[in-house]
Amino acid sequence: MLTTTSTTLVNPCDERALSATAAPRLPTLAGKTVALLDISKAGGSVFFDRLERILVEKYAAARVVRAMKPTFAKPAPEAMLEQLRSVDAMIEALAD
Repeated sequence: MLTTTSTTLVNPCDERALSATAAPRLPTLAGKTVALLDISKAGGSVFFDRLERILVEKYAAARVVRAMKPTFAKPAPEAMLEQLRSVDAMIEALAD
């Protein structure tokens, strides 16, 4: 008796056609709420500690909101992104 097996190959590349658009820029951060989204890589909190001070002291940001993804390997949970939708600007720390 001869048996055969089939193999399914999956392309790991994202094949969606994406279009790049420039994000609107704020003329100033003074009086604005800025979110800092840490992707949970090592050193991100150290970077954001310093950046938070700069945003408040040099650029007069009214408030800085901090959030951290549970893992860098997956997108931020939708509930987390929903909480951040009310901010004026967001900065996400990347690594590597």
